[in-house]
Order: sequence, then C-alpha cells, then structure tokens
Amino acid sequence: MVMSVRMAPPLPLMFLILIHGESPQHFRNTEDFACISPPTFMMHKLLIFCSLYEFCVSGVSGADWGVNYRHSHICALKESSVIMSCTYTYPTGYKIEKVFWTKNPVKVEMLRDLSEDPEYSQRLQYLGDEQQNCTIRLSHVTKKDEHEYYFRFTTNVTDGNWTGYPGVNLTVTDLQVESPERVTEGDSVRLTCKSSCALTDRATFIWYRNSQPLTERRDRNNQLLLQSVRREDAGRYSCALQEHTYISPAVQLSVTCEYRIIS
Repeated sequence: MVMSVRMAPPLPLMFLILIHGESPQHFRNTEDFACISPPTFMMHKLLIFCSLYEFCVSGVSGADWGVNYRHSHICALKESSVIMSCTYTYPTGYKIEKVFWTKNPVKVEMLRDLSEDPEYSQRLQYLGDEQQNCTIRLSHVTKKDEHEYYFRFTTNVTDGNWTGYPGVNLTVTDLQVESPERVTEGDSVRLTCKSSCALTDRATFIWYRNSQPLTERRDRNNQLLLQSVRREDAGRYSCALQEHTYISPAVQLSVTCEYRIIS
C-alpha cells in the first residue's frame, strides 16, 4: 500500500527524481504521481515530480491494497480462449465503483476499458465481481492480442484507485510440425508438434495424417513416434490440441523403399 503525506510548504520548490531499472509493482493515485513499493525504488526508470509539501511514502501493508494475478505470463494457442485469473484487495469501508481491464497503460487518462474497445468488446468476458475476484476470459486470441494486461479498480474515496502492475503478459503461438522430409521403409521416425512458447495450460496433442486423426498413435506428449515405417505411413501430417479448433499446417512425410540386391 502507498500513503500520501501532506506537509506545510516552506517554499514552492519542485524535485525531479530519476529512478532507473524495472517496472514498479503497483500504481495508485497516478493522476498526480506514481508511488512505488520499496524494492523497486532503485529498479525503475521513471520521472516523478514531487513538491516539498506533497510526497510519496511507501511501506504500509500491501494486504490493504493490491492485485494478485495467478500467472504473470501466459502462452496461449492461436484462436483459443484465455483465462486471466486474479484477485484484488482494498481497505475495509471502501466501496468499489468501477472495475475494468486495460492494456499497456502510460497515463491514467489513457487507461481504456477493454470492454468498451471494439477490438475486445465481443471477445472479453468479465468473470469476476466487485468484491475480490477480477478474472476475465479473452476469446479467439491472435498475435494482435500480444500485450501486457492490467486490472484497475476505483472506489468511492478520493484517490482510492489502484492498477495492478506489473500485469499479465500474453503470448500467442501457433503450432508447427517438425519432421524429416523423407525416411526409408523400416526406419523409425519421430514427429514433433512445436509451439513458440511453453503453453500455460496442460495440453493433450492430437495427430492427423491426411486430415484423419491418429488417436491411437501418440507418444511423449507433443511427439508422434512411427516405428518401422511402411509406405502406408507416408502422407501429410498435422497436429492440434484436444478441445481446440486450430490445426497446424500439414507437413509431407515421404517413405522410400529399401532396395536390396540379391545375388
């Protein structure tokens, strides 16, 4: 939590404080200035203008104000739905007036409620409440959705606002099949279904040959092992995740005959 202390101004002198490093943990009352919790004072590059009669003090219990995200990074499959789970806390006696999610905030006046954004309004569903749950679901994600997302709430008390920072970084991946182009009949070959990041949710992989599922031919999670391949194993292979509609581009696997000279 952050508290603001007001003092009688001896003179109207302004201080410019330059802090270097990583991002602060939370923003509160950012209409005037950013308050940063103690461990981040030397880790963030931020300009803060403070007068002698109003300055920021950190260190009050974080249990009073805060936003807690279940995952700080999420890797999701293209066209899937993403759950961003979070909870929030605020002092007893305060009344929540507005809750919303935003992305890439720079200034408070630029914080946009994603539910009012045409790019998100039909895909974003708030699953939380106005007490402590701030979970959302974002559907049909694409590469354009790769941002850092934040939850913000306002209360009935002046300056009683909070933005959970840092937020949730979303990465969206597709699937690609990694396979040798050609193998010899009788060999063993391993095909791998690859993603650009480690999927956050546990995944069950499904394999296809010539668009037909090979449900009986799974091995080692994201790998398909073909032992003693035959010419019948040749074809176009693709992969997908169970309960997802997205299917990877198909890759051709060719099987050549092994010729032996009999004397």
